[in-house]
Amino acid sequence: MDPVPTDLPTALADVRALLLDTGQLARAVAAGRRRGLEPPPAERVEVRPVQLKNGPHLQFTARTGPVVTTRNVAVAEAGGAVDELLAQPYGNLHVETAREVVQVRITKRGEAQVHRAPAEHAAGPQRHDKAKERLVDPDDPLFRVLGAGGDKRRQVEAFVRQLAPLTPAVLERSGPVVRAVDLGCGNAYLTFAAHRWLGERARETGRELATVGVDVREDVVATGRRAAAEAGLPGLGFAVGSIEGADPFEAATPDVVMALHACDTATDEALARAVRWEAPLVLAAPCCHRDVQRQLVAHGDRSPLVRHAILRERFADVLTDTLRALVLQLLGYRVEVVEFIDSAHTPRNAMIRAVRTGAPQGSRVVELLAELDELTGAWGVEPALARMLAPQLRAVRQAAA
Repeated sequence: MDPVPTDLPTALADVRALLLDTGQLARAVAAGRRRGLEPPPAERVEVRPVQLKNGPHLQFTARTGPVVTTRNVAVAEAGGAVDELLAQPYGNLHVETAREVVQVRITKRGEAQVHRAPAEHAAGPQRHDKAKERLVDPDDPLFRVLGAGGDKRRQVEAFVRQLAPLTPAVLERSGPVVRAVDLGCGNAYLTFAAHRWLGERARETGRELATVGVDVREDVVATGRRAAAEAGLPGLGFAVGSIEGADPFEAATPDVVMALHACDTATDEALARAVRWEAPLVLAAPCCHRDVQRQLVAHGDRSPLVRHAILRERFADVLTDTLRALVLQLLGYRVEVVEFIDSAHTPRNAMIRAVRTGAPQGSRVVELLAELDELTGAWGVEPALARMLAPQLRAVRQAAA
């Protein structure tokens, strides 16, 4: 369903009602900032219902960089806290309830674009001491075959939690065979996890799943094949090849493209490949971002943001993934950059989730192009993804002119 233009007071009133309906609320997130306004006090605020000893509360978790603060407010007194949150100039509001998922994007003109979709999971207050429901059985024999310890099992669980809410939409758009590819699969822990999860969901709907892990290293591919045979996973295969030249299903295109911790511009190669395939779903967890770091040094900008090596590295991470998101949006994807797993497990914990929705229209294209040009011009960089998809971006510019 396309976003519906709504006046801002009405949209905020709807969000307020959803947040205060704690029997139906699962979680909500306020993030981003409205253009032309001062940034809100926290980069991101997550709201969820919790059941404490003294009754139901709304928990507000605010994050700015590495600083996280949490506040619990009794439901009976939560109206003021919700009003305070909605008064901040956040540009995006995301609410998940038992009935629906509501996304509100506030434009630079102060108008609201509201998108609604059916809910895909249960909601309601969660106890702090309640055992966490796992999507992947930690005793799954698959982990024994892969020799995966506790950290890897937690990464698998975190990855499947990113994949799970998007799976129904993928299945709806696929044919009788769902196709997934992991570009630069490496040790393939997450290739196996995706195949396990998607395969079970596909069979529930009468479909089959074919998954291919692609890597340039022959020894890695051989190990993956042996593990797949030992685990008894039909439909899971591995192929030797580059990301750029990958053609795992010959004439057929993948429904899901994954690139998990592919280093530097290998992530861009995977994203570019997915765009050319017009893949419905893309999940990428980037690794290092050396390409933009090198360009920042060459540009010679002595801004305090990039003067020190450690700050330059972190800023390059943020700038690279921001530019990737803009390029993907211009080429027909709805994009979220989310935390993949807690940074205690890996510092490379960002994930780009992109769902193909079709090219943006009208003024939105102009806005995205302006944002892309502003960032690349200010920092003197050309993102690898934009270079790889130059013909597609050129066509977008010509259409918008």
